[in-house]
Amino acid sequence: MSAEGWLQTRRLAKHFGAVVALHDFNLRIRLGEVVALVGDNGAGKSTLVKLLSGAHLPSSGEIAINDRVVSIDSPGRARAFGIATIFQELALVENLTVYENIFLGRELLRPIFGLPIMDRRRMRERVLSLLENLGAHIPSPAALISELSGGQRQAVAIARALDLETRLVIMDEPTAALAVVESRKVLTLIDQLRENGNGVLLVSHNLTDVFDVADRIVVLRRGRKVADVLRSQTNPEEVVSWITGAKSGLETVVVPNHQLPATGKT
Repeated sequence: MSAEGWLQTRRLAKHFGAVVALHDFNLRIRLGEVVALVGDNGAGKSTLVKLLSGAHLPSSGEIAINDRVVSIDSPGRARAFGIATIFQELALVENLTVYENIFLGRELLRPIFGLPIMDRRRMRERVLSLLENLGAHIPSPAALISELSGGQRQAVAIARALDLETRLVIMDEPTAALAVVESRKVLTLIDQLRENGNGVLLVSHNLTDVFDVADRIVVLRRGRKVADVLRSQTNPEEVVSWITGAKSGLETVVVPNHQLPATGKT
């Protein structure tokens, strides 16, 4: 892996007619690193997530993985490249179990008398291993989603993403509408993802969460990156000043490679 990062965007831009939603956006994310993306509503965060997840194609610029330029033209292609996006709406089916949700649409099968039958035991065992690796406290892979708390549902969504051999997990407001205790559980899961060697792009309005878990903080304002700093080299007040424009963002603060923190396993 190059020193620049596992995933890079280079002068990435997205226009919707005359509206410039994202302008010349450069980003790098290494494996074993949590990068927080912050900005006000309309700053371009959702546009970037959709570009990386294959929901939109860029108007210009490029995305590279391991220094190879790629075309992420569909969610399926994003998953094939090892990018999984967990949206605020988790899209879990309430009346199905944990393991049924994780394997929904890609169930494991075994032949019985020549007929393909779901291998429920193997799916439960695989899900149990995933949840243990995450340190997620879920009563059983056979528990119904309707019985789980908000933090536990986030754990199921993360486990579903990781079972796709994901390298980068994009999380869109994962603690929104969660109580403090449940939010803490989700942040612990993010810590575990980093420890396991995954890259994480955390999109959040909650600066308390951001300063709890991020290695780097990237600030978007009106479609432009105005700051890219180590968490240890800034504070919430300064980040708010970049978000609101109270502090000039004409000179983007960029972290030199040699100053990046050590990451988890790659």
